[in-house]
Amino acid sequence: MRAIVCREYGTPEDLVLDELPDPTAGPGQVVVRVRAAAVNYPDVLLIAGKYQIKVPPPFTPGSEMAGDVLAVGDGVDLRPGDRVSATAFVGGFAEQILVDARGLTRIPDGVDYADAAAFGVTNRTAYYTLRTVAPVRPGDWVVVLGAAGGVGLAAVDIAVLMGARVIAAASGADKLEVCRQRGAAECIDYDREDLKARLKEITGEAGAQVVLDPVGGRYAEPALRGLGRGGRFVTLGYASGEIPKIPLNLVMLKGITLVGMEIRTFATDYPDAIGRDDAELRQLFAEGKLRPYIGARFPLEQAPAALRYVADRKAVGKVVIDVA
Repeated sequence: MRAIVCREYGTPEDLVLDELPDPTAGPGQVVVRVRAAAVNYPDVLLIAGKYQIKVPPPFTPGSEMAGDVLAVGDGVDLRPGDRVSATAFVGGFAEQILVDARGLTRIPDGVDYADAAAFGVTNRTAYYTLRTVAPVRPGDWVVVLGAAGGVGLAAVDIAVLMGARVIAAASGADKLEVCRQRGAAECIDYDREDLKARLKEITGEAGAQVVLDPVGGRYAEPALRGLGRGGRFVTLGYASGEIPKIPLNLVMLKGITLVGMEIRTFATDYPDAIGRDDAELRQLFAEGKLRPYIGARFPLEQAPAALRYVADRKAVGKVVIDVA
C-alpha cells in the first residue's frame, strides 16, 4: 500500500510517499481501505516532534479518516464493505490502516467519505466544550477565536445551533464571510480591528459569556478582557505557535472561569458526559443538522502540501486528503 511516511522529525516537505506492507487484522482489529482523510493542526506538530506526546519515527501521520472495511479480526461485529469512519493517533494518510474496532463508527446513509472523515475531531472538540465544559445557553454571546479554522468553524456551527449569538474572530474578509454564511451574528477581523474594543462595542457593559480559543498568542488577553463577570474562557490549543501569559488579576476581578479542554482526556475528565455528548453529536450528524465545511482537498501524493496549507493557517474549515 502507499502511505505518507515521516522518517524523521521535520517539516511537511520532509515527508515521503512510500510503499508499505498491507496490514493484517488481529483479534478486535479492523483493516480499513481509506477513501478520505482529514488534516488537523496536531498532525503538523507530530511530524515536527512538538506535540505533547511524541511518536518515534518512522510513522504515518493522520488521525481521522473514512473508508470501507477490508478485513476484520475475531470478535468484531463488522463485515467487509461496511462504510466506517475512524480516529487513530497516527496512520491515516495511507491507502489502508489497521485500527481497533472500538475506534470505528458506521457512516450514516447519504453521507460521503469526505464529510465523515472531516467531522469527528473538530466537532467533538467544539461540542464537548459548548455542551459540557462551558455550557452555552440560548442568547449567550460566544466569542470564537480562529473562527475560520477547523475547530473554530465547528464551534460557530454548534453554538449557532444551540441558539447562541456568535462573534467570529479571524483574519481576513474571505474567512469572515464564511463565518457569516455559517450563522455568525458578528465578525471581527482581529488583524485589522481592536479586538477588545470591538467586543465591548458589540456586547456592551455585560460582556460576552464564553470565549473559545484554539489559537492562543496575542489575541487571548483582549478576548479574556471582553468577557463579562462570571464568563468562561476555554483554551483549546495554540495554533499561533505562542502560548499566552494571562494576567490572573483579570480572572480574579471578574470571577472568570479559565479552563482547558483536550479531546484526548475528555472522557476521563467528564465520564458522566461523554456518552451523552457523543450520542447527541452523532444524531445531529445523521440528521444532517451538522456538516463540516471543507475548504480544500488534496490527493494523497500532495499530503505534504495539505499539511503546509494547515501549518501556514491558510485553511478555512477542514482540509481533506482524497486517498481513493
